Amino acid sequence: MMSKKTGPTNIVLRKTADKLLRAYRQSGSKLWMDVAEHLLKPTRRRIAVNLSKINRYTEDGEIVVVPGKVIGSGALDKRVTVAAFSFSEKALEKIANSGSSAVTIDDLLDKKVSPSNVKVIV
Repeated sequence: MMSKKTGPTNIVLRKTADKLLRAYRQSGSKLWMDVAEHLLKPTRRRIAVNLSKINRYTEDGEIVVVPGKVIGSGALDKRVTVAAFSFSEKALEKIANSGSSAVTIDDLLDKKVSPSNVKVIV
């Protein structure tokens, strides 16, 4: 007997992925589709990114999307906007202390940010 794929059961995650796919269809930018595909992976394969990695690969003023969770390991000494599906408490604290901002991917899509201004870190 074959088992059927069920996908994620988290309704917020599924709605965010649907919104990303709609943004992909409207803008034609493959970036949004790639982020949606990363979010729809099984939990054990989902992305977790440290603040030190964000700090290493970004410049001041950039918008960064993490298709998963941001973890508070490391330091952030640049002012960036970090969009992710979830954040650890320590990561939120360090982001706020650096003068940066943390938003959900859903909120970032509501702002209608151009995909050319966004950097994805996986």
